[in-house]
Amino acid sequence: MIKVAVNGYGTIGKRVADAVAAQPDMEIVGVSKTRPNAEAFVAQERGYPLYIADIKKKPAFEAGGIAVAGQIEEMLKQADVVVDATPGGVGAKNRPMYEKLGVKAVFQGGEKHEVAGFSFNAHCNYAGAVGRQFVRVVSCNTTGLCRLINMMDREYGVSKVWATMVRRGADPGDVKKGPVDAVVLNPVTIPSHHGPDLQTVLPHIEIVTFAMIVPTTFMHMHVMHIRLRSAPVRERIIELIRAHPRMGLVRSSTGITSTAELKEFAMDLGRQRSDIWENCIFEESVAVDGDDFYCFQAIHQEADVVVENVDAIRAMAGAVRDPEESIRITNEALGFIPI
Repeated sequence: MIKVAVNGYGTIGKRVADAVAAQPDMEIVGVSKTRPNAEAFVAQERGYPLYIADIKKKPAFEAGGIAVAGQIEEMLKQADVVVDATPGGVGAKNRPMYEKLGVKAVFQGGEKHEVAGFSFNAHCNYAGAVGRQFVRVVSCNTTGLCRLINMMDREYGVSKVWATMVRRGADPGDVKKGPVDAVVLNPVTIPSHHGPDLQTVLPHIEIVTFAMIVPTTFMHMHVMHIRLRSAPVRERIIELIRAHPRMGLVRSSTGITSTAELKEFAMDLGRQRSDIWENCIFEESVAVDGDDFYCFQAIHQEADVVVENVDAIRAMAGAVRDPEESIRITNEALGFIPI
């Protein structure tokens, strides 16, 4: 069994912990929190040993009825791999601790590529993560871009990509940012960081990305335009999407035309937290024109990187060397059948 610690039990960390706990070849040795809150209660309810960075805060946890197993260093000493799900920038500060203790670490897309020196997507470069001490799972948007662009590149060859990210303003539970009434260019400059980030995984892809944030909390939406090296066939693209283990085709017969309806659909399907781990490509938007391919795809910012973290753990531990096998194990353990 691969022993996994989750440092940072928040939006991503709690999802990764549950996904890891569901795997047949992994177990959670502990999770960490910096303060007692609702997520700390959930961790205790799940049976995850809870560790804290500052042991002086132990009385505050215990006063709230939350048992503390010890300090983070004690958790890390039990782990083969730690998933660092702390806020962006904190992971880089944690790296020396992981190095000192000799534990492998998975970082998130909020960190720079340099924190690990290797950025990961299971379908694109799984083999490169095998046995590594440090791996960075790229962000939710970049994960979605990697899956689709890599699929199209393998089938037709990609000449150039133009992608516009219409990004959610905040996660559903994030009340700090308050109500929003604007479309904000984020950034104003072109390209956005998503294109260079994708090139840390697929360096040969020429891509220009644009990004903005809008007043919603549910999901991101991508407007995709991919120029291919050979003429695509729409029916073949539909086949590829349907066959892909981490892509879902939003069929026109569902009547779904929005991210809100997608989230409701996932909830009605019984998905835990109504999470959507796959790219959601709208069937009616799939279009070709000569060598050009177009589509809309929705990306659930809280969920699509979760399964990638699980595969990264398995690769780093050297437990499974075939990416398709790891993807299959991960998906089946979660009962994940693409939309």
